[in-house]
Amino acid sequence: MRRRLHLHKAGKPLFLLIFIYVFSSCGAPAPVIRPSPVFVVFTPTASPVPTDVPAEIQLGDSVPHLLQEQVSSVNLLPGEKITLDGSKSESTPNEIQWVYVLAAPFPTVRDGVTSAELRAAWSGVTSPELFNGRPILMEDSALAAFTALWGAPASGSVRTVQADQILDLAWSESTWAIIPFESLSPQWKVLAIDGQSPIRKGFDSTNYPLVIPFTLQTSGTVDPASLGLPTSNYDSSKLTTVILTGVTALVRATAFKMEQKGVTYPGEEIRDVLREADITHISNEIPFFSSCPDPNPNSQRLIFCSAPKYMDLLTDVGMDVVELTGNHFADYGRDAMEETLSIYKSNHIPYFGGGIDLQDSFQPALFDINGNKIAFMGCNRPDIDGPKVAAEGHSGAAPCDFDYFTAKILELKEQGYLVFFTFQWYEDYGAPPNPDQVRGFKRVADAGATIVSGSQAHLAKTMEFHRDSFIHYGLGNLFFDQMGNFDWMPEGIRREFLDRYVIYDGRLISVELITAMLEDFSRPRLMIGSERAEFLHEYFDASGWPTVDAPGGAPAGTPASGTSVP
Repeated sequence: MRRRLHLHKAGKPLFLLIFIYVFSSCGAPAPVIRPSPVFVVFTPTASPVPTDVPAEIQLGDSVPHLLQEQVSSVNLLPGEKITLDGSKSESTPNEIQWVYVLAAPFPTVRDGVTSAELRAAWSGVTSPELFNGRPILMEDSALAAFTALWGAPASGSVRTVQADQILDLAWSESTWAIIPFESLSPQWKVLAIDGQSPIRKGFDSTNYPLVIPFTLQTSGTVDPASLGLPTSNYDSSKLTTVILTGVTALVRATAFKMEQKGVTYPGEEIRDVLREADITHISNEIPFFSSCPDPNPNSQRLIFCSAPKYMDLLTDVGMDVVELTGNHFADYGRDAMEETLSIYKSNHIPYFGGGIDLQDSFQPALFDINGNKIAFMGCNRPDIDGPKVAAEGHSGAAPCDFDYFTAKILELKEQGYLVFFTFQWYEDYGAPPNPDQVRGFKRVADAGATIVSGSQAHLAKTMEFHRDSFIHYGLGNLFFDQMGNFDWMPEGIRREFLDRYVIYDGRLISVELITAMLEDFSRPRLMIGSERAEFLHEYFDASGWPTVDAPGGAPAGTPASGTSVP
């Protein structure tokens, strides 16, 4: 069935102006009447436009809501006609490709499926645990589109829902959905299909099964190029990815391993993941200092510094911005801090959350990549009144001046920036945040920060969605030697989060939790299979979310099918 929209426009009147001048005089011969010139405005005669036939737009039932709006807003003349539906036509090359995604509630462990598994679910022959024994949710238009592509779904395998209800229903029923790409939000987890995902760099739509072609047909007088319609709802040039990481401290056993096995050794297993991001964030808690002593893997002294050559590790993993909120930035005094800042500047690495003085420490690091404006700010809470924070004429980490930062966040938002705000908070070794931390993080979220992240946590902490913000209270370590090598270290301290944020056309659309395990006192590697599933299950549960268990991931001890988050 097609929807018809008739657009009426009045025709143009034809004006005929005739002026007659009459001259006469008394006693003169009969007056002479001379016709005046006649001026006529003609419309073109080659292709007269019928004024009594309205413009017409026909839309197939499979056309998604956004595309319906875009087509319905085009400017047509009387008698002109366009048709858009999901059927292929060999007579016109005018095709619009619409990308859909397979999405699940955010607290889902499973990372992907194969196209064969998805088609089996559509046909009703899949194993019940894959989709939790529940139908796939989608809008009416999506059902029409994929029915045309795949044939009718099996009874009970699909459920149609209004677009504004799909997300809530998916969360409440722990099930999955097929939605248009433009409907993505961070509360969804995008599941890869055969390793392909539209939120990843290098996405190849030609090898992705959730692309629907719509054919545009027009009357002979309509130039399709003049309509201003998109060729797709997906444009890779509008995509920007950001990775935030936890604690980095190139000291003690980590530094000792670097001396033994090479400066870049700690990053070898995760280098490609970090390099792929448009912006890779590192929170380097300690200064570089030329007079730094040789590393001692058994030292329990909490005064830290790194040899300047260790900067090569951070450039090797693709660091694009560095955070200076750490408790140890000032451990070796002003000279070390100035040397550190000089090293960052010589490598063209922006910094935030610390600086040469108070004003410098408050400055945001600003980026504009693929049309997406991103700002980084951060502060140190534990030392707010201590000697380690920046002050007038004094280097250090930025103190947490909430009044300043909340006003600055609002200012940056008004300029079109998405604000990433990071904290060095009080350290503890439990997964849940303490009440004071929750209040502090939510304060900057309420001010308008899109992301609020804790850079202080050596043990990973929980996360939550708060209004329009995503809050992760602590990511764990990145490059630091804590492997349970001291009696007081809790179990699980080797586990790490690397959070990847996906921004599209000025909007945060997805959060991906990359998980890693620290090895050899220095070297994170990506988690796979059951260890990733167990880590995510634990933290989703601790965050107060019902884990989407069956569709979310394989049982403990079983590797997940599909593709793991890299």
